[in-house]
Amino acid sequence: MINNNDKNDFLYPRSPYHGKVQPKNLVFNANLQEFAQQISYICNLETGGKLPPNEAYKQIKSLWKELKRSKKALNIGKHTSEEGKNS
Repeated sequence: MINNNDKNDFLYPRSPYHGKVQPKNLVFNANLQEFAQQISYICNLETGGKLPPNEAYKQIKSLWKELKRSKKALNIGKHTSEEGKNS
């Protein structure tokens, strides 16, 4: 019998984070992994003929906008070029 943790680990795999450990980076990484998982499901549904291409595109576009809002709200990548100049 499969328990819920095994099932969730299989359906929603997570990779360990190896970047600079800051709360905002961890939150964005979780959002990015969720984005990737959802994109994978949408692509598989479209490939299998269960989702029309236009609907798949709309869903992916919506997820992308959500990820961009997350990045902006967390101020991810804003100072990357400036930090590189100071190094």
